Amino acid sequence: MQWRGRRESSNVEDRRRMGGGGAARVGGVGGAGAIIVVLIALFLGVDPSQLLGPDSGGITQTSGTPVELTAEDEAEGKFVSVVLADTEEIWTRVFQEQLGRAYKPATLVLFKEATRSACGGASEATGPFYCPADKKVYLDTAFFTTLHQRLGAGGDFAAAYVVAHEIGHHVQNELGILAQANQVRQQVSQAESNAISVRVELQADCLSGIWAREAAQSLGVVERGDLEEAVNAAKQIGDDTLQRNAGQRPMPHTFTHGTSEQRSRWFMIGLQSGQMADCDTFQTDDL
Repeated sequence: MQWRGRRESSNVEDRRRMGGGGAARVGGVGGAGAIIVVLIALFLGVDPSQLLGPDSGGITQTSGTPVELTAEDEAEGKFVSVVLADTEEIWTRVFQEQLGRAYKPATLVLFKEATRSACGGASEATGPFYCPADKKVYLDTAFFTTLHQRLGAGGDFAAAYVVAHEIGHHVQNELGILAQANQVRQQVSQAESNAISVRVELQADCLSGIWAREAAQSLGVVERGDLEEAVNAAKQIGDDTLQRNAGQRPMPHTFTHGTSEQRSRWFMIGLQSGQMADCDTFQTDDL
């Protein structure tokens, strides 16, 4: 992906110099259980504390000690800012052309180890997520290392897909879809709530496919192999694959994101179509 030296977004809130004080924790979950939480939390897109349960103790953070950013930290911050700028340009145009309305960008919060959001605690363990309450994406760029080393999804376009997926949730929030879905989820059984969550996530994957299409065709920043990186990332974070990697037998009734096949397929639908109307995962029986 061609990103160096390109325009950066002004909607980045960089909290990394504040540090996390090493105090971030997921209370009550340890060992293999912590690994499962880490894997299944990835790409949740909503309040990560939902995974921890009422007795987990949540995520806590003491006042952090100021830290110096490394050259790698600086580069990762610029990379995320460029990708965010691309999403802003793309969704501004798509909203106007397909919906006849203005797009209001999200803010992306960069942090190290732990921070707070309007949806609760954010930490490296919970992975990147979007908080609809403050319209912010929260990201510890250490997740990119997890994506590459633990999940087998390397490459800068795979990392860009992480940002684009979370911005997909912001798009859903701007359209009122996320609020409606979360309201219904609070009124139904756990199994039904999980099924709705799957549709939310698959739609965000489809929307990130639209971003990838526009990045290639309109911005011209996609290089050979980039799209394959994004498709592979979508496959690697399917619920079935994550549960197998955590040493579990896949349990479809617990899925909250969709299978690897579903995630990659809906990404491809957005990539090939470029139309938001084709990303309606709520009006189809063929997920």
